Amino acid sequence: MATAADTVKKTADAATAAAKENVEKTVAAAEKATAAGTQAIREGLDKSIAGLTELNAQSKQNLDAVVASAAAAQKGVEALSNQAVAFSKKSWEDGVAAAQKLSTARSVQELFELQTNWAKSASEAYLAEVNKATETLTASVKDSFAPINARVTAAVETLQAKR
Repeated sequence: MATAADTVKKTADAATAAAKENVEKTVAAAEKATAAGTQAIREGLDKSIAGLTELNAQSKQNLDAVVASAAAAQKGVEALSNQAVAFSKKSWEDGVAAAQKLSTARSVQELFELQTNWAKSASEAYLAEVNKATETLTASVKDSFAPINARVTAAVETLQAKR
């Protein structure tokens, strides 16, 4: 028959084996949880880096659009300025020519006819210049907003695609 010492030894061995098995299961579960946590963190970091990279690219494109818009606006301002200078010069020259012509009038009737013709042509030239300036301004505004509109459209398309 087994002695008490043998029984205690068997019980201790069984308890040790059970404890060892439980420790191994716990270590395996902890390693599995750690691996899953590490993988989740890695995936999260990869997504964050990809998002920041995309945000950086979007920001650069937005800045490029603002620069292109400012350049188009500057071209428009230059065109309007050049038109204004050219019109002012021509208007001045036409005024001087009209004054010279008025000084040669031989009668009050002729003076009024010359002045009326000059006023009519000056008014028509002014209206034509206003129309030309309006067209230039409209084209300039359209060109200035085109890059920004393109970026807004791209942003909306990106947001709709990520829905």
